[in-house]
Amino acid sequence: MKEKKIVVAIDGYSSTGKSTVAKQLAKKLEYIYVDTGAMYRAVTLYTMRQNWISQNSFDQEALEQALVSIRIRFEINPSIGLADILLNDENVEKYIRKLEVSQHVSQVAAISAVRKKLVALQKEMGKERGVVMDGRDIGTVVFPDAELKIFMTATPEDRAQRRFKEMKERGDVVEYKDVLENVKQRDHIDSTRKDSPLQKAKDAIEIDNSSMSLEEQFQCILQLAKEKITEISG
Repeated sequence: MKEKKIVVAIDGYSSTGKSTVAKQLAKKLEYIYVDTGAMYRAVTLYTMRQNWISQNSFDQEALEQALVSIRIRFEINPSIGLADILLNDENVEKYIRKLEVSQHVSQVAAISAVRKKLVALQKEMGKERGVVMDGRDIGTVVFPDAELKIFMTATPEDRAQRRFKEMKERGDVVEYKDVLENVKQRDHIDSTRKDSPLQKAKDAIEIDNSSMSLEEQFQCILQLAKEKITEISG
């Protein structure tokens, strides 16, 4: 019996470890991993480089007009066996994770024209199934027919602590209070935006990983994926 491939949609709040577990799962299942958050971060980085967004202003119209010239794709990094994101053929993986980008990404992601462009790209990437995709609206908008939908959550404090630790290890100069404020601000914008707000799909399985280790979280989701694959393979 040939094993059928599925789409795994992992949604949830910022800094819940969605990307980490999605990468692990894709590697284990030998599926394609698509980091949709990185796609929105890449557009945000482009916007920042054009000086169209700052703490007090945002030239949304300029960004919308420039969308046609923004090219985003993923390319396998052989040293880690996973894909890095390229913005107009430049590898921007190391730039998009900075706090400055995090502070603006929810604003950029709330723009309908941006979402329309990136959702179309995401749908194309997953049309053959065999894909693990994480973001805010994968199970509700991008792949409402995904065979397995996960919704991840944790307390803002736990998420901020994880993000702070990750950024410090990377060498970023940040304060915990700023990271916590950013997490809370992003929660608010993501949950209240008009276009595709962050919400749990009706058929999604909620996982609160506040007190879970990365390995426990991975094993839990891997088991769910294996059960779903077995179920649809008959």
